[in-house]
Amino acid sequence: MDTQRLLLYLAFGFLSLIIYQTWMQDYHTPAPVVQTSTDTPGATPTSADGLPGNSSAANANDMPGAVAGPVATPVAPTAAADVPVVSVSTDVFNATISALGATITGVDLKDYPVSIEQPDTPFTLVSDDPLHYLVAESGLQARANEPAPTHRELMQAAQDSYNLEDGQNTLEIPFVWDSGNGITVTKTLTFTRGSYEVGVNYLINNASDSDWTVNQYRQLKRKPGTKDEKQQFVNTYIGAVVSNDEERYSKVKFGDMEDENLNVSVTDGWVAMIQHYFAAAWIPKAGEQNTAYSRYLAQENHYLIGMVSGSQVVPAGQQGTFETKAYIGPKVQDKLSAAAEHLELTVDFGWLTIIAQPLFWLLKTIHGLIGNWGWAIIFTTFIIKAVFYKLSEASYRSMAKMKLLQPKLASLKERYGDDRTKMGQATMELYKKEKVNPLGGCLPMIIQIPVFIALYWALLESVELRQAPFMLWIQDLSLRDPFFILPIIMAATMYFQQKLNPAPVDPIQAKVFQFLPLIFGVFFAFFPAGLVLYWVVNNSLSIAQQYYITRHVLADDTDSKKTKKKGKKSDKSDKSDTETKALDVDKPEVSANDSDSEPSTDDSDKDDKPSR
Repeated sequence: MDTQRLLLYLAFGFLSLIIYQTWMQDYHTPAPVVQTSTDTPGATPTSADGLPGNSSAANANDMPGAVAGPVATPVAPTAAADVPVVSVSTDVFNATISALGATITGVDLKDYPVSIEQPDTPFTLVSDDPLHYLVAESGLQARANEPAPTHRELMQAAQDSYNLEDGQNTLEIPFVWDSGNGITVTKTLTFTRGSYEVGVNYLINNASDSDWTVNQYRQLKRKPGTKDEKQQFVNTYIGAVVSNDEERYSKVKFGDMEDENLNVSVTDGWVAMIQHYFAAAWIPKAGEQNTAYSRYLAQENHYLIGMVSGSQVVPAGQQGTFETKAYIGPKVQDKLSAAAEHLELTVDFGWLTIIAQPLFWLLKTIHGLIGNWGWAIIFTTFIIKAVFYKLSEASYRSMAKMKLLQPKLASLKERYGDDRTKMGQATMELYKKEKVNPLGGCLPMIIQIPVFIALYWALLESVELRQAPFMLWIQDLSLRDPFFILPIIMAATMYFQQKLNPAPVDPIQAKVFQFLPLIFGVFFAFFPAGLVLYWVVNNSLSIAQQYYITRHVLADDTDSKKTKKKGKKSDKSDKSDTETKALDVDKPEVSANDSDSEPSTDDSDKDDKPSR
């Protein structure tokens, strides 16, 4: 099998997979479900639970199933216009908290601008805007007919804005709920300097004359993924994730939520909604037993993932507590792993994580030394090529030998024409005669392909490359080259690399391969510049390496073979001289007397003869 053909097929298949996945995401997104009603015209639509259909209470599904017993019937929430909102400002956050359940309804990330063109506009990760909907809800549940501070209950805040001042490390925002029958709950949200974690603590004061059975829940509610959240030809996962002691990282796709509700046990795990570069997660207290659940809210076209704890009894006249925390921010692995075990897996390197993680560590280490992600990509590519030099050398040696056989293969093609059986037999005989392994150029390259794909995912998933400048016209390695210069260089390097490789014997295949650099150049024109930079450097190093091996290493091998042949010839000549001398030694010595008996051949004898 031709090495170049195999590599191109593999690369083309990889690109086709990416395009297919992107197409599925773009055109297979679930459409909003339109509910038909047989009610009286003009009446407000209602759900099966009799709740208003134009609110989040329209689905009882936006509450977890009862754990502490039958859950109290939810009531319609206060109109949005009447709900106070508390604003919070820290060194990394601009957040808004709705007094309705103390729900986090807005988070702007100060250190992550929405784009290079808008450096002063922070990226919005959490929002109650229908176009960018993602909110973090939490609350407490009680038994039937008992009020509790769910995410639908109005709570009281001491003030409407909070700021983390200089020298202040934490900022606490308390919300108070009063049942009206002696039970009060203080829900406190805690923000910490330099952290994307938000602590949530409940202090329950049961001043009533009866015990109170209650459990806590927390959930993330999100709209479907849309095109504006994705890059063209770049497929990244948008959806829910669950982690527990059995599965460290398990995706719960939106389609799965539509098919059935999730119901799994979670201990020391978490639930999250993730997207490219960013994540929002709920993390329980260590050792707490929880049940993870999911819902599809058809009327709102929203998807929900959450956790609900076991029940706790707060005796009359005593206090009880619950605690949890949320992570809302960029997928920076160090911060994710510090927030919760295995949360760094939301940086999804796919099935090649075991290779991609060391590669990312290498990238990050080099970046720490030189301070530029573009140069970190270049030096990482150099290191990878150096590690695989011997494998590449073996591959290029084999390809060089295959190239020398092209005229003979072409003559076999002319001789046998379309008779593939005879052509195959003759080709294998030629390989055997010339001592060439047709797979010698393929196997070393196949071993390297997982490393290349792993680096692809490491570059694609790392938020550190988002809006990271390189130099000159490349000011964002996570976006496509604005002038398509790198894709053009990549196509050119691919063309030169083709010229160094043996061409296909079939003229039709040869013509098709001539267009592949152009096709790949068009594909790569829409890829992030960091990925194209990697391919350009990799191709350039491959060309230099292949040129060196074919021009110098093989030449040295040829010279050494010639030297060996000369040595063998000289050995043979020395052996013949030795044998001749041995023969001379074996001859008897001729004495002076014996010489008289021999016939004379001197010229004087000739002179004694009479002339005619």
